[in-house]
Amino acid sequence: MKLAIYPGTFDPVTHGHLDILQRACRLFDEVLVAVAPNESKEPLFSIEERLALLEPHLKKIPQAKVARLEGLTVDFAKKRGAVALIRGLRAVSDFEYEFQMAQMNRHLDESIETIFLMPSHEFFYTSSQIVKQVCLVDSSRLNQFVPPNVLNALKKKFAKK
Repeated sequence: MKLAIYPGTFDPVTHGHLDILQRACRLFDEVLVAVAPNESKEPLFSIEERLALLEPHLKKIPQAKVARLEGLTVDFAKKRGAVALIRGLRAVSDFEYEFQMAQMNRHLDESIETIFLMPSHEFFYTSSQIVKQVCLVDSSRLNQFVPPNVLNALKKKFAKK
């Protein structure tokens, strides 16, 4: 069985993330969505909230699972027997960072490949950061970018601020 790890902060999960996940599931027997704490990004949602926001969508994708990422991504992948890391590329601006990460991961463990996938064209410009910025001004325009449970969670989160 070929396992891939799809790591990320997913703060919050977007339709673009789910599109990449579905593409990865066509290539691998199982894909583990590894939600990273990544406190350096100062996430809006706690890791528990991000895991909970992902869960309902994985019911529709039987070969996808979710877990909390602990430690270095490449070590996490190795412990689970993964053969690849899945990374999404939206635009050329993503490439330099992702290339550096892939090279470092290859240096740390060359047995784990990095696979770059592009989302559908309607999600090229979507990012969790942009979604949060738009939500601050007009959450009614976000239903095309995030699932309903995520939109509701965003509205609640920003109502408290």
